[in-house]
Formats: sequence, structure tokens, C-alpha cells
Amino acid sequence: MDDLEKAILLASDSPAAASASPAVREEALAFCARARDESPPSSLLRLCLSGLASSPHAHVHFWCLQSLHDALLRRRLALPDDLALLRSSLLSLASASNAASPPFLRNKLAQLIALLVRLDYPHVYPSYFLDLLPPSPPQSGPADMFARVLISLDDDLLSQDYPRNADEAADAGRVKDAMRAQCVPQIALHWHDAAVSLRAADPATAAVALDAARRCISWIDVALVANDVFVPLLFDIALSPGSAAPLAAAAVGCLSAVAAKRMDARAKVALLRSLLSAQQGLGSPDSGLKMATLVTTYAAEALECYRKLGPSDTDGTVALEMLEEVLPAVFSAAESSEEEEVDSGSVLEFLAGYVSTMKAPSDKQLGHLGRILEVVRQQMSYDPVYREHLDVPDKIGKEEEDLMAEQRKDLVALFRNICRVAPSATQQFIRGLMVTALSSAEATVEDVEVTLALFYRLGETVGEEEIRTGSGLLGELVPMLLSARFSCHTHRIVALVYLETVTRYIKFMQENVQYVPHLLAAYLDERGIHHQNSHVSRRAGYLFMKAVKLLKARLVPYLDTILQSLEDVLGQFTAMDWGNKDAKFSSSEDGSQVFEAVGLLIGIEEVSPEKQVQCLTALLNPLCHQIESLVMGAKAQGLEESSPRAMSLQQIVVALNMLTKGFNERLVMVSRPTIGVMFKKTLDVVLQVLISFPNMRSLRSKVISFLHRMIEILGISVLPCIPVALRQLLVNNEAKDMVDFLVLINQIISKFNSSASGILEDVFPTIASRLSVILSQDAFSTGPASNTEEMRELQELQRTLYTFLHAMVTHDLSTILLAPTCRQYLETIMQLLLFTSCSHKDILLRKACVQIFVQLIKDWCTTSKVDDKLPGFRVFMIGKFATGCCLYSVLDKSFDLRDANSLVLFGEIVMAQKIMYERFREDFVVNFVVKDLPEAHCPPDLAEQYYQKLQHIKWSLLIEYFLF
Repeated sequence: MDDLEKAILLASDSPAAASASPAVREEALAFCARARDESPPSSLLRLCLSGLASSPHAHVHFWCLQSLHDALLRRRLALPDDLALLRSSLLSLASASNAASPPFLRNKLAQLIALLVRLDYPHVYPSYFLDLLPPSPPQSGPADMFARVLISLDDDLLSQDYPRNADEAADAGRVKDAMRAQCVPQIALHWHDAAVSLRAADPATAAVALDAARRCISWIDVALVANDVFVPLLFDIALSPGSAAPLAAAAVGCLSAVAAKRMDARAKVALLRSLLSAQQGLGSPDSGLKMATLVTTYAAEALECYRKLGPSDTDGTVALEMLEEVLPAVFSAAESSEEEEVDSGSVLEFLAGYVSTMKAPSDKQLGHLGRILEVVRQQMSYDPVYREHLDVPDKIGKEEEDLMAEQRKDLVALFRNICRVAPSATQQFIRGLMVTALSSAEATVEDVEVTLALFYRLGETVGEEEIRTGSGLLGELVPMLLSARFSCHTHRIVALVYLETVTRYIKFMQENVQYVPHLLAAYLDERGIHHQNSHVSRRAGYLFMKAVKLLKARLVPYLDTILQSLEDVLGQFTAMDWGNKDAKFSSSEDGSQVFEAVGLLIGIEEVSPEKQVQCLTALLNPLCHQIESLVMGAKAQGLEESSPRAMSLQQIVVALNMLTKGFNERLVMVSRPTIGVMFKKTLDVVLQVLISFPNMRSLRSKVISFLHRMIEILGISVLPCIPVALRQLLVNNEAKDMVDFLVLINQIISKFNSSASGILEDVFPTIASRLSVILSQDAFSTGPASNTEEMRELQELQRTLYTFLHAMVTHDLSTILLAPTCRQYLETIMQLLLFTSCSHKDILLRKACVQIFVQLIKDWCTTSKVDDKLPGFRVFMIGKFATGCCLYSVLDKSFDLRDANSLVLFGEIVMAQKIMYERFREDFVVNFVVKDLPEAHCPPDLAEQYYQKLQHIKWSLLIEYFLF
């Protein structure tokens, strides 16, 4: 034992281990492990008991108790004599336990005794609890030890708060049944005596005893605690100013467990009535502060009884009355700043349940709803300690915003329910908050933010028609909002929620146009776009753009006012210090929403042609001059991707792009062609950026976006500009660049059809040669490397290529493939299409390729070989496509007809057979029916049946037959 004791001390965190070397500690650990695992069970038992009896060191005691627990748990200790010795020794230790011994030793001893109880109570040793039960009056040491045994037993076996397997559930039932039959009344009496005798002398032990009682109340006879003796004592402890906080909390826990005891609803009503009788002031605010858990549990249980019994039942009515009697205490608990004392989740769950029971609230219930709204407001409010962090926002502020967004989810749901039950009362509540926030110069950031947040959420529960007409108090609240200027409006979170709330009620202006100037001021002054915080000003620009989209014509009378207010914002794009190498530029998208809003406003037909030209001239000319100046300077001094000059060019092109979103082709090219001329000149200027710097990808992407818009609004007139742009866009292309390029080409094809044939014939050879290298069949990996960014770009390019080819053949442009400059690439294209149609893992791509082949057959082949536009194509389709795609790809085990996309692909394959039979006739029959089907082991009679169907049956029936 001496050697083991030394080893344990060296292996632990004792003072002896501090001076030992790692090698010595490792050797000590190994020695302890051998003693625990290799000693015979009886020897280990006696060794540990000797250590418990003789060693003065707590670390040695713990090691001995832990080793015995492990041996017992693994059933190494199984001999009756050994178990009897262990039992008697542990019970003696427990009875002699000193309250001054370390808690971790008392907990470990309790855990070991609890395991023994599980294994052999009551069938082997029925008097565990009678032996452990301290005599009256209880002393601190034995009372503490007895409580810890009950707590360990609850944690390890009896509690239903943890998942248990079947054996554990059976053992728990056996132990509970035996205790109820033998000793629970004596134990309950001990709890009462311990609380009485130790509440002043040793409140910590009294608290542990009551905690043990709380855990057992759910499965014992509740009358042993819920009686005229015990309940008054618990209330006295809970409410007495002299009670230690842990002891008072334990008493509240016991009372809460009594209230939560499962039973019939009528019996529960009687139990709750008895608690209310024992403490007449249970519903007082003071009770809510001191007994938050109890009043919340009590209210929730009363609510459940009311739900089960109903309002027409006498007991149900009593349950509702008791519930409403304790509501003031619940509200007090909910509004308490002592978060550790209040389970806000439980309070919120109860309040939500209470509101859900209301249909037509009475005046009294409306008063309660007002208190609940105040609870919601309070719990939705930010802590002032984060005020500066939220204004920046820094990492702490962002984390707090995320946490608050999550915390508000349930609160918002409760608020919406209150809006549904009592809309007028909710609007009145919001009105009171708004009046307070506006009338007080001392209104805090947090108060104003939560007021506006609730006003915003109110808008989610109100119908569009109600907002438009300003029903209820909205006719007063919305104008109040629009004219609001809070003392803390400079703070970021206040400004943001203000703008979001204004936007939520924007439809109010559709019927109340007199408030449009107030709306515009909210967006355009220092509360919005001109706010000192850049986050706010950017968001204001976006929300203003949304407002313009909705109101449009109603804003036309204020066009000059809007442009004047935005003059500095619009002008900043032509006043950038691009020559300053240290200049800081934000995203190229910053401020672009303002241009989109202005474009949307100018582009509506209610604006006169003269006014449109005037406005566009004022906007386009400075931007175009700035581009020309920047390009000239960049040519002379060079241009780097991230330079201020490059950022300026990007921002200007994006602004021009956004400006055009308010215009359409009919307006620009038909109704008001002067505008079309202006945009055409602008396009010529923008293309100089691409011509001058074709290798600068960030600039190129912005110019491509602008080209997309010009194609949409300028129509056929833009075609002369396209070749120049396309040639520049084909310089030094990578996979991602080619995707952007092909998307542009696809738009040109879809927009102009055969009118684009000349352009397409000019660029197709370059496209084909570039793609044949990038998209060779061996360029794709199927292993882990297929998930790289480069491989994903290649796959995206492949999908875009097939979209491009599909667009060509479906827009009467397939003859381009036959042009002398393009024909040399046909073999590569056909092989790529064949490979994809037969075996690509993307079923939708396979379908597209089959459709391309079908269209090429229609375009290039007739029933006569001599009229075919491409010699050899017929042979290729019969010998390669029909065999590979129409037969063997379908027979492959990976072809799953249960998949919807595969079934669609199969339909396209059958359609291809139809077209091949119509155009190729006997050539197709001889190769596919006579040769391919037999080689695929198709029985001759089945091949013959297929041939007959091919000739005489509708194609929908042929599909069904082929499927069969």
C-alpha cells in the first residue's frame, strides 16, 4: 500500500507530483493502472479499503473509490463475501462522513453507494436507506451524505431527464417501488427535519437536502411534501430575508416540483389551490422576484388545467382565475434583470400559450396583454453595454446582432400572436412607444431601436389594404414615423431599422400621396442616403430604389427635388481622386442603387421626352467624360487591377449599367429614339475601356454586364458594336472568362436570331479552337480532384458550351457550322456531343446534346442522301449516335428509368430514332434493327416487333414499347 500511495500521489496533481519528472510520473501512472487492472478482485477490494482506512491523503481516497466503482461497474467484484465487505465498509464510511471532507470525495462515495443500491436493493440488501437515514435531529455530516446518495442515485438511475436503456428503466422501477413501500415517508420527514434544524446552522447542507427532495417529488406521494407542515416551511425559507440564496432557491425548487407533479387535471387544480392558500401573496410582484421559477411553473400548470377542462367547466374556470391571480408575479419575473434567477425560455413559452387561448380578450385580459407587450419590448432590447460596438460595428457588435436576431425569433412570434388577438391594443402600445421616443431627448438608442423594430413587425401582421388606407391607428402612426427625427438617429442600428420600417409601410403613400415629400426626405436627408454611417447610406440607397420601383409615377412631380438632393451622391462618381494612390475605394457596387433608382424614375413614360433627355445628359455626359479622362491617363501611366483609377472605372461602368435598368427597348428605340442615340454614344465610350484594357478581368466583367443591358434596350442597333467587343473579349481567356463570353453570345443569339449569323460566323472559329483545347475529354477528373475550383469552372464552361450550341441550332444558325472557316472544327464538336450524349453523368446535358443532334438532322439531312448538306453526317449518326446513344447508353446499368430526368432523356432518344427513321429510312433500319439490336442480344422476334412499331405505331406508343 505504501508503494501504491506514493504512485498515486506522483500521478495526481498533489504537491509531490510537482517536483517529479515526466518519466517518473508516467511510471507512477503505469504502476497505478497495473494495480487497478491486474490485481485479483478480492485483493483490489482489500487494498482499496486499506487505503481508505489508513491514508491521510484525499487523492489516495479518491483513487480507491474510483477503482472500486470501476470494478463494481464492470462486475469484477461479484463474490458475495466481497460485496458484503464492500457494502458494510461503505455504509460505515457514509455514516461517519464529516461535512468538512472534500465535496469531490463525498460525491464519489455517494456515487459508489448509489451503484450498490442499483445492483442489490432490495433483493440482496433491503436496508440501505434505513441504515443511511440520519437520526433526528439531523447532523450536518450524515445529512449531507444521505442527500448526496439520493442525488447520485437520481443522476445515475432514477431521473427521467436522461435517456435510459431497458435495463436501467427496469432497475429504476424496482428501486422506486421498494423505496415507496419501505422508507419514503421516513425520508420525507428527514427532509423536513433537516430544513428546520439546519436552515440556520448549516444552510448549505439544508439546501442539499431540499435539492434531493426536489428530485424525488416527481415519483413519490406528493402529499408527503404538499401538506400543511412542509409547504409553509418551504414558503418561509423561500421568502425569508435571512435565508441563504442557495437554500431559498432549493425551497423554490421543491415548491415548483410540487406544482409540476403529474396528475389528473382536477386533482392538479386542488393542489394548486392549496399552494395559493398557503401563500396568499403568491401573485404579488415580490413573489415573482423571489420565486420566479415557482410562479412560472404554477402559471403554466394552471394554464394546462384550463386547456384540458375548458372554460365551461367549474374547475377550468377556477384554473383560469388562479392563473390570472399569479400573472402579476409572472410579469415581475419576466421583467426582472436577474437573468440567472429567471428561465426566460419558460416564461416566454407560458406567455405564448396564454395568448393562444384568447379569442376575444376581455378588458382585464387586454391589460395583461399590455404587460406581455412590455415584456416583449424589454427582452427584445439590446444591452447598453454593446452600444458603441453596434455602431461600428466591430466583431463584438456583429456577434451581439446575431445573438439578438436569434433571441428575437420567439419573441416576434409572440408579438405577432398578440397583434392577431388584439390589433387595436397593439397599435396603441406602439403609439405610446413612439410618442415617448419622440418626446424625450433622453430616449436611448436601445429604446428607440426596439420601438422601431416592433413597429416594423407590426407591419408584417397588417394586410396591404390596411397599410394603404391607414386603417386603425396606422393613419396616425405612419406620418409620425415619416417625420420622426430621434435624438439618437445617428446611431447605426437606429438609422437602419428606421429605414427598414419606413420601407415596410411604403404602400401607405399609394393612397396618401400628400406624405410622399416626407417619405423622400426620410430616404434622402441625413437619416438615409446622407447619413454619416456608410453602412446606413448604402442601405438607404437600396431601399430608396425599392421605393421608386413601387411608387414610380407618384414620384414624377418630385423628380427635380430628388435629383437636387442626390446631386452630391451622383457627382461623387465624377469627382473621385483617382490620381491618389493612397485613396481608399469601397466596392464597385457602392452607390449604384442610387443610379438604378434615378434610372427607374427617369425611364417611366410619365416623364416628358425633354425632361428625360435633360436628366440623362446631366448624368451621362460627366460619367462619359470621366471614363475618357481615366482611360487617357491609364494609357499614359499604366493601369493596375486594384489601383484607384481602375476602381473608378469599375464604379462608373456599374453606375451606367444601373442607370439603364429603368429603360426598355420600346421606349428607347421606338417612342423616344433620341435616348437610344445617347445610350449608343455611351456604349461607344464604355467599349474604349475594353479595347484599351482587354486583360483586366474586373473591368471586363463590368463591361460585359453593361453590354448585356445595351443589347436588351438598344436592340438591333447595337449589332455594329458587337464584333469589336467580342474580339476583345476573346483575348487571353480562361475557363471562367469563356463562360461569361458564351453567356453574352447566347443572349445575342436569343435576341437577334439569324441576324447575328455574320457576327457568329466571324467569332466561331476562335471559340471552337479555344474550347477544343480547354474541354478535351481527358481534361476532367472523376476522383477527388473533380471538386477543385478549377474543375468546377471547367464543368460550368462545358454546360455553357452546350447551351451555346443548343441556342445556335434552335435559332436557325446551324449552317454556321458548315461555313468554310468553321468546318474544320466539326469533327471535334461532333465527338464531344457524342461523348456527352452517351455517357455524361449530367442527365440534363445528355438531353441537350440529343436535342442538338435531332435539330442537326432536321437542318442538314433529307430523305435523299444527295441533298445532305454535310457528307458523312448521315453515316456518323447511324453508325455512332444511334448505336452508342440510342441503344448502348440506355442498356447501361447506370441508366435509371425511375429517375424523372432520365425518363425525359429517354423520350428525347426515342424522338431521335423517329427523326432518323424519317430521314434515313432503310439505312437506319439496316444498321439499327438488323445489325445493332441482334449484337445487343435482342431476340429476333422482339427486333421485328420494334421494326413494325417503328413503321406503323404512334411515337408515344413506341416509347412505351421501348420501355417495355
